Amino acid sequence: MALGFSLKNESNGGDFDDILKWDAKAGDLIRVDRFRDASGDYARNEEEVKLPIKFAADLGDMEVGWLSFATGRPDFAMTKIGTKMPERPSQDHKEAARFRVYNKELGVRAFSHSAKTVLRAIDALHDQYIAECRANEGKLPVIEIADTETVKINTPQGELRFKIPAWKIVGWTDRPAAMEEKKADIPAPPAYGGEPQPDDADLF
Repeated sequence: MALGFSLKNESNGGDFDDILKWDAKAGDLIRVDRFRDASGDYARNEEEVKLPIKFAADLGDMEVGWLSFATGRPDFAMTKIGTKMPERPSQDHKEAARFRVYNKELGVRAFSHSAKTVLRAIDALHDQYIAECRANEGKLPVIEIADTETVKINTPQGELRFKIPAWKIVGWTDRPAAMEEKKADIPAPPAYGGEPQPDDADLF
């Protein structure tokens, strides 16, 4: 439980153009791409990503904070993990986590979530990262989402069912060059990371 969230069931970072999101009700992994339509305005295209999938994840540079969709688009107030949480901007903002991922098909994307069920899964993944990172210095973890896991929550309105990613760290790899190009003015993360797995070459 290293992320510092309050994960009990209770009822000014930037935005990213390219994201990878998780539908906690359907159990779908979805890529969201922005493009200019015929009128020159930005439009979005969403496409389900089939499982299983592997990607490099910059868990050492993870951000935590607050996220709201009250305005119709994501509004983040985030800080690097391990630093003081920012003030909650409004009652519409929920605790959230965000980190970058990459493979050749997806490119560099931001994965973020504010659902308690998914935050618990991120927390468990980060615990595995902390346990293994010092033996893999200079590398990024390779995450595999093999399937989904159903989570049942009892509420006054009855039982609710959610699906979280069944993921784990399956290897370590060098930081992809594409992730370095996207860092721009983002502070460098701690030097964590180990040996890439033999089948990771085609991904990165």
